[in-house]
Amino acid sequence: MRVLTSSDSRVPSAASAPLAPAPDEFVSKMQTALKRSQDFLLSEQKPEGFWVGELLVDSTLVSDIVVYHHWNGSVDKEWERKAVNQIFSLQQPDGGWNIYLNGPSEVNATIKAYLALKLAGVSVKDPRMLKARAVALAFGGVPRMNTFSKLYLALIGLFPWEYVPTIPCEVLLIGKWFHVNFWDMSNWSRGMLVPLAIINHFKPTRPVKVTLDELYPEGIHERDLALAPDPEKISLRNFFLWLDRLHKLAEWFAEHSIHPFRKTALRRCEKWMLERFEGSDGLAAIFPAMLNSLIALKALGYPDDHPQVIRAAHELKRLEHEEKDTVRIEPCFSPVWDTAIVAICLRESGVPAEHPKLKRCAEWLMEKEIRFAGDWVHKNPAKVEPSGWVFEYNNKWNPDVDDTAMVLLALRLIATDNPAKRDECLKRGLKWMMTFQCKDGGWAAFDKDCTKNILEQVPFADHNAMLDPECADITARILELLGYEGWSVGHHQVKDALDYVKSQQEADGSWYGRWGVNYIYGTWQVLRGMRALHLDMSEAWLQRGKAWLESVQREDGGWGERCNTYDDPVFKGQGPSTASQTAWAIMGLCAFDDPENPVLKRGIEYLYRTQNADGSWTEAETTGTGFPKVFYLKYDMYRNAWPLLALGTYRQICERAAAKK
Repeated sequence: MRVLTSSDSRVPSAASAPLAPAPDEFVSKMQTALKRSQDFLLSEQKPEGFWVGELLVDSTLVSDIVVYHHWNGSVDKEWERKAVNQIFSLQQPDGGWNIYLNGPSEVNATIKAYLALKLAGVSVKDPRMLKARAVALAFGGVPRMNTFSKLYLALIGLFPWEYVPTIPCEVLLIGKWFHVNFWDMSNWSRGMLVPLAIINHFKPTRPVKVTLDELYPEGIHERDLALAPDPEKISLRNFFLWLDRLHKLAEWFAEHSIHPFRKTALRRCEKWMLERFEGSDGLAAIFPAMLNSLIALKALGYPDDHPQVIRAAHELKRLEHEEKDTVRIEPCFSPVWDTAIVAICLRESGVPAEHPKLKRCAEWLMEKEIRFAGDWVHKNPAKVEPSGWVFEYNNKWNPDVDDTAMVLLALRLIATDNPAKRDECLKRGLKWMMTFQCKDGGWAAFDKDCTKNILEQVPFADHNAMLDPECADITARILELLGYEGWSVGHHQVKDALDYVKSQQEADGSWYGRWGVNYIYGTWQVLRGMRALHLDMSEAWLQRGKAWLESVQREDGGWGERCNTYDDPVFKGQGPSTASQTAWAIMGLCAFDDPENPVLKRGIEYLYRTQNADGSWTEAETTGTGFPKVFYLKYDMYRNAWPLLALGTYRQICERAAAKK
């Protein structure tokens, strides 16, 4: 591996020659926008060398914390006032709450918000509450909430535990020899479910003084509380519902101290959870697992002054942004991801490899390498030296493929005072990442071959996150890296990955984007990856991807797409233009090396026309994906980073075209 210097044609220096003998207004404005963006991002670097933007999400996190404080008896009225303001600020005109900006109201978000407001003392006769109640009832009310939401209600006495699907502690006792076991669940589900299993055992109910009786459309009936069976008499769902009833019987035996494995399972869950506190910013470094683990510690009897409780509460509190009148909560932090992306953008746009801020960034990224055999070893038994990077500041148990690929793409571009150390990181990280290729040739986020669909049928799997399937966007990003590193398309791993990517193409030429919204994200990443592999971009399947991107350009010259495409692909490529999605589409079209493409030039014009005077862009839409159909993210760094990479990539193809003349 080598670092590209300012003399490399693929990464021009900031002082490179003009694109043409007589730059026109278009080129001048593009160059000005690029320089402004560089200056803005360089000014945003933290003293330690990293970049991090806020992750903005829906109202549910604040609602959950309001409920937690009432369960815990730790209500701070001033904090709660701010939480009420925050929740009301996100209420939709119809009275409900949604899970992404400008999306439709959603049942779980709406009822959680209604409950939090009611607990905080807002009158049910308040017009805003009356509208919320109407929306909740139209959705079917409390019975239509998902399992995890019902469990939180059960904690405060508002839903019977009898009808909450059991999350058995014994799942940790099932060995890998069994067809479906604990390690077949996704990384994030494991982090959420272990503390929930502890909570499910103790059922630490602390009743509150409010009810949700008014959110049952036809009153509280057993037929509404129990999960509905599949109409087919023989089905996996019905089998798991029967198994859940068996678990309920086991719960009864556990309560009477005659459950043979429960004590062992509880100890295993507690040990597993405490182990994963170490080297992490809270359990799994994500909000649901962190909140669940804090409740689980208290259910286990840990006192409030115990170091583990104090640490868990502290890490959860760090996620809050408390201001004068509002409070926001992030689901986690994204410094490694943001830093790698910004470094690539700066470098590809012409900032020299030796720039002091980039060198500082490289040192910070290298120090974040995970040299520990974490939970990934259970699904990936390859004998490989531990490596990898995570999304957050600290999460040593869970390095992931996507972040690792992005960091490697960044490190290879940056100079450092210790090139040997950097080269060792690159070599080790690449070798580690390549062992995660799945059977069908693709790569997933955290684990290898985490795709047993049977897990989606278990009663508590309605959060749409039990699996970690491989996806075209991550696979293409890895192929992009391999292309830059000179891997041959004849290499068996590259060949298998190409076959996988081709198999994932939609009939209209687009690709589904698992980790970004949505088809614009997936299509851009595939086309960029194929260009890096030096494929013949005139091939029909790649031209179909290009044609699709061109077909969904908006009248203003930009591109946009909303999260509703995960519910119904009929909406793909539709939505108000955003800076980040426009940048993705531009980069996808740049893969075809035609700077005179009028569609492409209109996209560039959109970016420089909408740029703010300080070099930033304004973007309100949600363009990041957590769990499709369930949880979405707005990466605040995206609006400013990706446009710079698009401008830099466009300038490169202009320079290549000029060099051929």
